[in-house]
Amino acid sequence: MEHRYARESKCYKTSRVFPTDVNNHNTLFGGKLMAYVDDIASIAASKHCRRSVVTASTDSVDFLHPIRPSDSVCMESYVTWTGNSSMEVFVKIIKEDLLTGERTIAATSFLTFVALDENRKPVAVPDVIPETEEEIKLHETAPHRAEMRRMRRQESKKFAGFLTVKQPWD
Repeated sequence: MEHRYARESKCYKTSRVFPTDVNNHNTLFGGKLMAYVDDIASIAASKHCRRSVVTASTDSVDFLHPIRPSDSVCMESYVTWTGNSSMEVFVKIIKEDLLTGERTIAATSFLTFVALDENRKPVAVPDVIPETEEEIKLHETAPHRAEMRRMRRQESKKFAGFLTVKQPWD
C-alpha cells in the first residue's frame, strides 16, 4: 500500500461572515460552521485517497471562541491518521478580526471518512506520514481517538435498539 504525506491532503478555505450567517447573538451559526467543516474535510479526505468518500462520523466540533461579522473564518484541513478504509481528518478553524488582524483558534474538529470504490464499497486507503510537530502530535494521539469512536459507535448502536420508529399517531 502506498503512503502519502499529510501535507498532500491539506486544504484551506477563508470565508467572510455575512449578516445572514449569524444567529440572534450576532455570532456565526454553529450549523453554518459545521457545513464548512464537513465540506473542507471531505476535500482533504478525497485528496488523500483520490477516491469518493463518505462522512462516517463527525467526532467533535469544539467551539472555543465566537466568530463575529467583523471576522473572517479560515479553515485548514488535513488527514491525520488512517485505518484500513477510514481516515481521520482534522479541521482547524481560525477567526481573524479583519480590522485588527488578530487571529485566534475559534474551533477544532475531527471527522472520519471512508473511501469508496466504484461500487460504493469501502476500499483501502494509503497510510499517512506526518511531518510537522502538529501533524506528528495529532498522528500519535489518533489511536486513542479511534478507540473512543469505536466505543461511542457501539453505545450508539445499543441506544438505537431502544428507540422507536413508529409514527406518533400509530
